[in-house]
Amino acid sequence: MITTERLILRLPEPRDRAALHAMWADPAVMAELGPVKDEAASDAVIAKHDGYRHEGLGFWVVERRSDGAMLGFCGLKRGDAHNPIAGEIEAGWIIDRPHWRQGYALEAMIAALDWGWAHFDAPRIVAITSAINIKSQRMMARLGMRRLADGDYDHPLIPVGDPLRPMVTYAIDRP
Repeated sequence: MITTERLILRLPEPRDRAALHAMWADPAVMAELGPVKDEAASDAVIAKHDGYRHEGLGFWVVERRSDGAMLGFCGLKRGDAHNPIAGEIEAGWIIDRPHWRQGYALEAMIAALDWGWAHFDAPRIVAITSAINIKSQRMMARLGMRRLADGDYDHPLIPVGDPLRPMVTYAIDRP
């Protein structure tokens, strides 16, 4: 568990399932991230991220300390084999729509990056997003990440012609 001034980053629990599903089922939340998810797909995401724990990685629920509200999901994992950052430590986040533009993602990810540097000797941490996801790219820049000139690629699991297929890669070097 990680705590910040306003947040707790903790392992997902069964009580989080409904809130996580609602977030991933919201078309506005998923517009630049990928297709909305039904309950089975939401459960698969939770299970997938739980599977990263064998390396000490994984995503946490972002919970507001003041009232216990589930705000989102963030953390670190290994880059998937089908992209240019395969095997590197990859940062990711998603915040539910009612909690956008309140600094929660930035606060959570600063803590997640600090945790990553303390627990792993990786020379850098990377993040990917769709080229149209300008909000995430701005967030990456605010985290101190820079866009990698050789990190643009077409995501092989997203259909040709889908506006989410072109991807960009950002990275931050170990402080």
